[in-house]
Amino acid sequence: MPRQQFDLIVFDWDGTLMDSTAHIARSIQAACRDLGLPVPADEAARYVIGLGLRDALQIAAPTLDPADYPRLAERYRFHYLIKDAQTELFTGVRELLDELRGQGYLLAVATGKSRVGLNRALDEVRLTSVFDGTRCADETFSKPHPAMLHELTRELGQDLERTVMIGDTTHDLQMATNAGAAGVAVTYGAHPVDALVKLEPRFVADSVAALGDWLREHA
Repeated sequence: MPRQQFDLIVFDWDGTLMDSTAHIARSIQAACRDLGLPVPADEAARYVIGLGLRDALQIAAPTLDPADYPRLAERYRFHYLIKDAQTELFTGVRELLDELRGQGYLLAVATGKSRVGLNRALDEVRLTSVFDGTRCADETFSKPHPAMLHELTRELGQDLERTVMIGDTTHDLQMATNAGAAGVAVTYGAHPVDALVKLEPRFVADSVAALGDWLREHA
């Protein structure tokens, strides 16, 4: 897998590497239900995946008094953590990451998860040592602000023009555009394919296998 375009490959986590979008959406809906709020439909709950938790809840529960966002966040975490151990990597992810790392690519994660949440997830799936850098939404600006990619490339000494961001949401692709990096979309996560295509990613993968094939040929 000789490097042609990219040296740094940055992945979103939920919906891109981890099969967790349905669980996140259900947890958002359950948290709203707990507080007697209008429950967002599935599409609306999935739309906010990838954003930082506060930004996501502000969109999912627009009628809630901002002073009550901590209560809603606590209920979300409660529901998410009940079944957190049941979420798994998408089939083929571990093998793809091992292959990329073996070929000398730098690997990173840019996620809307908290630092505690990402560290817990990395530990549970035994991927802590695979990534050269990670950024979480509670450490910097939330997507689609370009800060995560700016900070990761500075930390790892890489050029944004030789960096690709891979994600399942328009937030990921817009962040890549805002940062001056390439974007690749996967359609098996949170956002519908038509919304992803509008942002003109370099490639749209309908499976981990298709993503791997594209990276082997183009990355």
